[in-house]
Amino acid sequence: MLMPNGLTPQEIRILQEFRRVGAEELPLDQIKAVKHPAGDPEAPVWTLAEKGYLAADDSRQMLSLTEEARAFLSYNPEP
Repeated sequence: MLMPNGLTPQEIRILQEFRRVGAEELPLDQIKAVKHPAGDPEAPVWTLAEKGYLAADDSRQMLSLTEEARAFLSYNPEP
């Protein structure tokens, strides 16, 4: 299955967590607590940062959405 914007299902789950809680910024521990079907819960966080969807603070403990992530989350497909 092709995922939008080259994102993995785990990365999309992380972005959706921001939308679910209605936050622009979340602590790393809360993001790592998102249930993933497989794999390391922290790895998708850093790949999202590399892809430009998340920005980390200097301590790498708080992550915030970038404009690219906000645009992705604003898309609401209708059937």
